Amino acid sequence: MNITSILNKACFAPRLRQLEQYATRSEELQDKVLARLVRLAADTEWGRKFDYRSIRTYDEFRRRLPVQTYEEVKGYVARMRRGEQRLLWPSEIRWFAKSSGTTNDKSKFIPVSRESLRDTHYRGGQDAVAIYLGQNPRSRFFSGKGLILGGSHAPNLNSKHSLVGDLSAILIENIPSVVNLIRVPSKQTALMSDFEQKMEAITRETLGANVTNLSGVPSWMLVLIKHILDKTGRQTLDEVWPNLEVFFHGGVAFTPYREQYRQLIRSPRMHYVETYNASEGYFGTQSDPNDPAMLLMIDYGVFYEFIPLDEVGTDQPHALRLEEVELGRNYAVVISTSAGLWRYQIGDTVRFTSKRPYKFVITGRTKHFINAFGEELIVDNAEKGLARACAETGAQVSEYSAAPVFMDANAKCRHQWLIEFARMPDDLQKFARILDDTLKEINSDYEAKRQNNLALQPLEVVVARPGLFHDWLARKGKLGGQHKVPRLSNTRQYIEEMLELNR
Repeated sequence: MNITSILNKACFAPRLRQLEQYATRSEELQDKVLARLVRLAADTEWGRKFDYRSIRTYDEFRRRLPVQTYEEVKGYVARMRRGEQRLLWPSEIRWFAKSSGTTNDKSKFIPVSRESLRDTHYRGGQDAVAIYLGQNPRSRFFSGKGLILGGSHAPNLNSKHSLVGDLSAILIENIPSVVNLIRVPSKQTALMSDFEQKMEAITRETLGANVTNLSGVPSWMLVLIKHILDKTGRQTLDEVWPNLEVFFHGGVAFTPYREQYRQLIRSPRMHYVETYNASEGYFGTQSDPNDPAMLLMIDYGVFYEFIPLDEVGTDQPHALRLEEVELGRNYAVVISTSAGLWRYQIGDTVRFTSKRPYKFVITGRTKHFINAFGEELIVDNAEKGLARACAETGAQVSEYSAAPVFMDANAKCRHQWLIEFARMPDDLQKFARILDDTLKEINSDYEAKRQNNLALQPLEVVVARPGLFHDWLARKGKLGGQHKVPRLSNTRQYIEEMLELNR
């Protein structure tokens, strides 16, 4: 008896029929989400301030409320962390997802409500499984357990009843008890704060388990996989867990890690599913293994708007609702959620590839780009350039970060790339040339600035020693969880710190 088949028919297959409505009822579904959010928050301090009871249409909502960044929200968050309630959302806010900081703060603290856990984050995980099982009817997903690699949490402002930490830790802490029966490691191990000790404990607890699926951030899962292989002496992970069949990944782009995963998991049954589960909400799931774009989840507790990238940072950016976006353009994501975030810019940029249903790819961060000379280089450009350079030189990239060199001793400007290779290219200069040429090919602004080497010289690749990025994150106390290496930066703050460690 295949328990996966039984559970799929009873619990997951019906949801696939609902997801089919995404192609034809997007505006209606999003209108229902917005109406529900506004109705529920009408008696909060925020709802009274903007008279939510009188809002009837999206246009009224758009005209009345400002688009916000964390700077405008953090005053409310600070009050909620001290125990005040019903400020942005009617139910009690006890959890705060700690995210990377802003210009003025080391960290952001994103409120997480009971409703957002239930109608957004957990629902996203369920739908990811439903979509996967729909594509793989012979799956034995539930014949074993899922290894979920998360971060840690701590009391919020020394309160026993409130927590702050990685979103993944908050999800594990509050996960329905039935799910704990089909996941590893134990909650105590999963929430350990020391990542090195956590790896040891996970290895001890899971080697004898029948692990069929993985969930986590690709960079940190790769570190764990290599640790497990080192401890066991095995060459591939499917030797350790022969029934492993899928990795649900998110948090960072998978492209730099794809080839390493192929080498470490050789099973032809292995699948990879990208998900978009941010601190602020669960927004997308890859719905076609042959298409890297993700399906936008439009009937959760999230209402979406999108700002054209060239309007980000202006005094009055014009946000568009979902039906107004155009294919192929870059937009900054704006959300209103069942955790009390209202017209909030999350900092990510996306590009839509389809409108029936709405599918998108993540193209970068509104603050993670290089535009020191008008070149407007985004993470999506970087990933494509690195992928081609790797393919043509046999290289594998473990981690990377890039920043501008504004002027060297010879009054020359360029981009400097610090790259840690899992496999060195056969010719480093060739690798740099292919990367540079690809960026010119896919980014007209970069090409213009590189014209005749007038504004920008050819880019420079600096080889990072093994473990450099791990050591940099460790120095900042950011090992594990959802911590990420800054890929592109418009200043030299991060790369100078890394170069200092690279000596």
